[in-house]
Amino acid sequence: MIGWIVGITDGEGCFTVSINRNPTTKLGCQVLPEFVVTQGEKSLKALEKIQKFFKCGRIFVNRRHDNHKENIYRFCVRSIGDLRTKIIPFFKENKLQTAKRKDLTYFSQIVEIMFEGKHLSKKGITRVGRIIEKMNTKKTPSFLKSSETTCQSPADSAG
Repeated sequence: MIGWIVGITDGEGCFTVSINRNPTTKLGCQVLPEFVVTQGEKSLKALEKIQKFFKCGRIFVNRRHDNHKENIYRFCVRSIGDLRTKIIPFFKENKLQTAKRKDLTYFSQIVEIMFEGKHLSKKGITRVGRIIEKMNTKKTPSFLKSSETTCQSPADSAG
């Protein structure tokens, strides 16, 4: 089972972190880390096995509106606690074989920054954004592209 989970993650998994605007937070944005494995509807049972193995996460349907005949399902873990105590330790012990191994390293750094609460400052969230740039598609988070490099809280934009 362990090797199978590593293999399916290498092929169909992802460690991703996004920074989304959220005016209800102090900085006006929030950091959202997630571990995801996707499968077509015919292989939904595979995701259920992964969920049962880790004893966490949720499975979501992504109803397709393209030329495919089946929906896509996502097993997703977003809880910092579950990421820190279940997902990250599992993959540190059971090595991924693809570039996702490096993404796991960056992902782990961000989860630790969040666990320590350091992402709640402008400096901390900028640090998270710089780490995100190194992950997956190496895309610069949009908030780092702005001239102000900021996620603004409502109080910041009011004045």
